[in-house]
Amino acid sequence: MKLNIALLAGDGIGPEVIDQAVKVCDAVATKFNHEITWKPALTGAAAIDAVGEPYPDDTHEVCSNADAVLFGAIGHPRFDNDPSAKVRPEQGLLKMRQKLGLFANVRPTFTFPSLIDKSPLKRERIEGTDLIILRELTGGIYFGERGRKDSGDTAFDTMTYERHEIKRLAQKGFEMAMKRSKKLCCVDKANVLESSRLWRETVQAMEKDYPEVEVSYEFVDAVAMRLVQWPSAYDVMITANLFGDILTDEASVISGSMGLMPSSSVGSKVSLYEPIHGSYPQAAGKDIANPLATVLSAAMLFEDMNLTEEAKVIRDVVNKSLAEGIVTEDLSEDGKAYKTSEVGDWLAKNI
Repeated sequence: MKLNIALLAGDGIGPEVIDQAVKVCDAVATKFNHEITWKPALTGAAAIDAVGEPYPDDTHEVCSNADAVLFGAIGHPRFDNDPSAKVRPEQGLLKMRQKLGLFANVRPTFTFPSLIDKSPLKRERIEGTDLIILRELTGGIYFGERGRKDSGDTAFDTMTYERHEIKRLAQKGFEMAMKRSKKLCCVDKANVLESSRLWRETVQAMEKDYPEVEVSYEFVDAVAMRLVQWPSAYDVMITANLFGDILTDEASVISGSMGLMPSSSVGSKVSLYEPIHGSYPQAAGKDIANPLATVLSAAMLFEDMNLTEEAKVIRDVVNKSLAEGIVTEDLSEDGKAYKTSEVGDWLAKNI
């Protein structure tokens, strides 16, 4: 199979972890007789420095013509520390989601047998956790009307949703649930917010089309509590942009490290695959960052291409590396830590 993959390394540790994912993907391609053409493109602070725009038209062209996008990270502290900055790296991420139509962020949360005691939660609470949070990505408060009034002393942000935005996300949620445990939880704040009431009535109207799926409705504040008490009680969860942003980061610590969790952003055209961690600028260039979340994001890419055996090979070799202690310093217990590049080399060799 021939695959054309856009490669957006981005900022901070992005280039380093992306390099390891490329090694792994190339090893898989050799093993299974695939041909991958990598198309690098600029985004984030790197793109601002080069062309003054965090998501240039040239990058959009590369992504639009690709079979998939493999993405590293966006962000740089010089922008974080400058409230007056007119152009920011993160604007490139929002623009990319909008222009590529990436309306659904897929965030799995699961545990690794060899790392289960690294979680801040008790073993008995998290064993068996295997859930997916489906976060709406192109609507809600991040894209609603905002501004200042009263001479700048009052600020407002508006959470706006249209029924079709909710319906397309919920449809993906129902479809995922049908392939898994046939359980779907709609997370909202329908006791207070009108937009959440629209979410709830839209999903309720869709239940008849998926009679085998058991649907529950929970308030986001309750879910925030239950997610750390009984995470294994959940399977597929759907929620709005803001709620999903918060809950997915909360869920990420269940595994024991944010450096382990992959994600994808899917839409009607091309899908994007990225680790959930940020650009971690303090570690940039030091060859110490954990590449496993990016590698597992590549496994999601293969899975979505219906290359399930290839995806399994990646997940298996990652589990082997964790069990044998071939890990970066964030996961090292005995003082024996491997460099980012060494972990990538080991994974590729073992594939």
